[in-house]
Amino acid sequence: MKFSENWLRTYVNPDLDSDQLAHRLTMAGLEVEALESVAPAFDKVLVGEVLSLEKHPDADRLNVCRVDVGTGEPLQIVCGAANVHAGAKVPCAMVGAQLPKMAIKQAKVRGVESFGMLCSEQELGLAAESSGLLLLPANAPVGLSIRVYLDLDDKLFTLKLTPNRSDCLSIAGVAREVAAVTDVDLKVPQVPASPAVISDRMSVTVNEPAACPRYCGRVLRGLNPAAPTPEWMARRLARGGLRPISAIVDVTNYVLLELGQPLHAFDLAKVKGSITVRFARPGEQLELLNQQSVALDADMLVIADDAQALALAGIMGGQSSAVSDATVDIFLESAFFSPDTIAGKARRLNLSTDSSYRFERGVDFAATHIALERATGLLLEICGGAAGEMTEVKAALPQRDSIRLRVARLCLVLGIDLGAEQIKLLLRRLQFDFTEQDGIFLVTPPSYRFDLAIEADLIEEMARLHGYDNIPALAPKGSLDMLAQPEAERGIGSLQAMLTARDYQEVINYSFVDAAWEHDFAGNDKPLPLKNPIASQMGVMRSTLFGGLIDNLRFNLNRKQERVRLFETGRCFNMNVAAAAPRPPLPRAGEGRGEGTVDTSSGFDQPERIAALCYGAAKPEQWGEPVRAVDFYDAKADVEALLWPAVPRFEAAPHPALHPGQSAKIWLEDAFVGWIGAMHPKWQQKYDLPAAPVLFELDLAVLLRARVPAFFEISKFPAVRRDIAVVVDEGVSAKALLDEMSKGLPEIVIELSPFDVYRGKGIDSGKKSLAFRVLMQDTRQTLTDEAVDAVTAQLAEVLAARFDAKLRN
Repeated sequence: MKFSENWLRTYVNPDLDSDQLAHRLTMAGLEVEALESVAPAFDKVLVGEVLSLEKHPDADRLNVCRVDVGTGEPLQIVCGAANVHAGAKVPCAMVGAQLPKMAIKQAKVRGVESFGMLCSEQELGLAAESSGLLLLPANAPVGLSIRVYLDLDDKLFTLKLTPNRSDCLSIAGVAREVAAVTDVDLKVPQVPASPAVISDRMSVTVNEPAACPRYCGRVLRGLNPAAPTPEWMARRLARGGLRPISAIVDVTNYVLLELGQPLHAFDLAKVKGSITVRFARPGEQLELLNQQSVALDADMLVIADDAQALALAGIMGGQSSAVSDATVDIFLESAFFSPDTIAGKARRLNLSTDSSYRFERGVDFAATHIALERATGLLLEICGGAAGEMTEVKAALPQRDSIRLRVARLCLVLGIDLGAEQIKLLLRRLQFDFTEQDGIFLVTPPSYRFDLAIEADLIEEMARLHGYDNIPALAPKGSLDMLAQPEAERGIGSLQAMLTARDYQEVINYSFVDAAWEHDFAGNDKPLPLKNPIASQMGVMRSTLFGGLIDNLRFNLNRKQERVRLFETGRCFNMNVAAAAPRPPLPRAGEGRGEGTVDTSSGFDQPERIAALCYGAAKPEQWGEPVRAVDFYDAKADVEALLWPAVPRFEAAPHPALHPGQSAKIWLEDAFVGWIGAMHPKWQQKYDLPAAPVLFELDLAVLLRARVPAFFEISKFPAVRRDIAVVVDEGVSAKALLDEMSKGLPEIVIELSPFDVYRGKGIDSGKKSLAFRVLMQDTRQTLTDEAVDAVTAQLAEVLAARFDAKLRN
């Protein structure tokens, strides 16, 4: 919304300068996007009249003019403009005047003294270029400052309105807002009714009352199409961003800017029969005023006569009924069209008009006839003629229901104490009708405020008028309480910190992966597909984190990174157990933080997992130890560190992504928690990796469970160590022996661990020797040899009975 400040001040004139007014408007919610002067600064330029002129004696294109500027003796000024002539009224810059690009001095031009300069629009900074002098009307008063005569001390405001403030798309609306914000009287010009002088009356039928609840119009005859638009009107239109065209069109545009009501004038001679407001018929065409021919849709409202559609309602008139330089009789229309009916239709036709912009947001349905009367009065004043009786068709207009405003609620929301009396003053400044009882207001929004519907809207109005600057900025107050951190749980950050300390770097990958990854790394031939993938290679949901880590590895290898250690935490996505495709089982996360639980309603579970990949050298290159490639046991140490103090169990098992002889399930007590192993050779070849990385993947929920520390007494007595070495079959694992010995272990045994394995001289083929350290200690007494030997014998008997183990001499 662009408008002249001087025009605005004819409605409301607060004691504020332009910048202060712009600030108040912005703080009231009407953002001033631009504030610019109409003309650049210059002085000592007066209205002058050329009394006579004669050719310059030494220059064919120059004239020596005698110019009256109202200061006494006429001035002699040399001028080269082609359009200068005797009797012309022009701007005259006096000696000493400072123009935008030059200073005026007394000078000799080809030997003739010149005491000033006659100016063009370009020289005054009013136009980028001009072809001659700025010729003023014949009634321009000689000697008056050109800034005063052309109102050049005016400023242009450009408002960046939000869509809900359609009431401010007019000078009257902005003035109403300024009056409310500044608490200054609003001077609204009275619009007298134009009496019907002729009996002509247009018959109007509204077939769609819901789309057009109010339609007003009247016939005007005998207008003078050659009547010029008044200078003041043309100036206000131009400063409002509209080009003056003709008196009839300019009046409709002027009322649009002044009152916010779009109007349209039909050439009465081109209207056949009566006016009908209806929706477009199938296949109906209309040539608009911009010479664009459009095919009308069935939901487009048109203004039609008995023969054809004349205008696209609320958007643009048609060429067939447009006014012209020969138009003497018109039918002037002022209507209220439902915003829902107009919304989107202009954009559908690649149009944007001032009328559609306002009707889409809502115009004042109570001022439809007032705008028509205002335009009628201006047309009769400027173009002469006679007006007929107004035709009005009115249906059910929008209801303005009362809104409840509670004083207590307002104070709670705004955080300030506004009493009932102060609220009454603010509502009166807004010109709202209201009643009040026991701290509750019932407010009826006016017809031009479509944005007011609920209590929060009224609270916002009170805040705007009270002034956002007047609402104190209070620091928030609140208590900070330490959140409980159960000892039986640990945060995911501790796991991330642990892996980072072990030289891993965290990555974050998409949950959308290539279906080939699911087949290769999860044995999943039926992954969860996406309906609308962002890329063809990201068409399914991942059920393992391995694919993203391997892709990150390839990315780093392509950039000459020889040692890569990565980890990721994230969700995986599986079908429920009953519906899942056959694949290596992975645990569901259902404990710990309560995340990753089975969603039985959707048929999917979304466990959180943590996975890692290590590739290249086990340690960064250094002088302290030789370079060696990372292996299964390096990754196994990292897994054990993550699970500490719990002791995991590793069980050899095949996995689709891992080497058949270098992969294992990870168990914690009796729960399966994940996988570890080197990459399968065929995938190493397929994905073009120089060496096989080692990977592991664990259930995150299990890792987040922590063992609560338990107190035990530190013994004052010395510990006793005994070693047991037994010979067993090659196929018996040390873990199996440990598990068997741990059953029913006496309390005095504080440590039981393997420390040696031997194959060779003295051991039969197919056999091996395993040695275990047994550490014993009592908190009550020093252990005797008898007690120690009894425990050693008990363990030996267990191994002999279960595994046919024989003590090694």
